[in-house]
Amino acid sequence: MDHSFFMYKCIELAGKATARGDSPVGSLIVLNGRVIGEGIEGGRTFSDITFHAEIEAIREASKFLSNQDLSGAVLYTTHEPCIMCSYVIRHAKISTLVIGVKTKETGGLSSAYPLLLDDTIKKWGKPPQLMLGVLEKECRDLISD
Repeated sequence: MDHSFFMYKCIELAGKATARGDSPVGSLIVLNGRVIGEGIEGGRTFSDITFHAEIEAIREASKFLSNQDLSGAVLYTTHEPCIMCSYVIRHAKISTLVIGVKTKETGGLSSAYPLLLDDTIKKWGKPPQLMLGVLEKECRDLISD
């Protein structure tokens, strides 16, 4: 699978978020090479802290499949998912995450609460496969604009 292709699409979505005054984050859910969900950061636009790009992509993919189990799916995102999004990702059983840049303090991988790595919550199953740094420079440039 061409991870750069899908990450460029996430960068386009992040640009739309930025244009409307939201944080520059875009996400896609891909299953069998087909986009089944996309999300644009919208916390400011919708005055809703849960309107994160990853959650919106998961909502759309779950609606498309009529199922919350996204096993086998790949989530692409320009920025490391936060702790809240990481919980939703684990609950949805997404198999692979492709991440542009890490976010540190609030990330589900690099914070003090690495939910993306947790293997103690049995109903989540095994942690997703992680691929970091895909188009890292381009994703980092979104932050510094």
